[in-house]
Amino acid sequence: MSKTGDDFELVHGGGNVFRDFGRADADVQQTKALLAARIIGILDDERLSTRKAEARTGVNHADFTRIRNVQLDRFTIDRLMIVLNKLGRRVDVRIDVHPRAAAEEIPAHR
Repeated sequence: MSKTGDDFELVHGGGNVFRDFGRADADVQQTKALLAARIIGILDDERLSTRKAEARTGVNHADFTRIRNVQLDRFTIDRLMIVLNKLGRRVDVRIDVHPRAAAEEIPAHR
């Protein structure tokens, strides 16, 4: 029980919050979120404003603002990787492919 007396159930996530909430594009969203988090971390660590980041990379400051605000719909995975490259980082990709559990099956599009 919590301190307020309410019952609650603690559920451990599966490592991908988008999958945990049933998003069909969970793997793409998770990858974009991880890449964006690294970009934000670099901007913070190097104390780069969006304008300074634009001057350094040639990437529009509005794009850095969108990344900071986690508005990632306009970004592809490769575009986020390019931003990281322009920030002086190399991105290594490892891909693991596993069969889906029955509970994870995604219905076919009609």
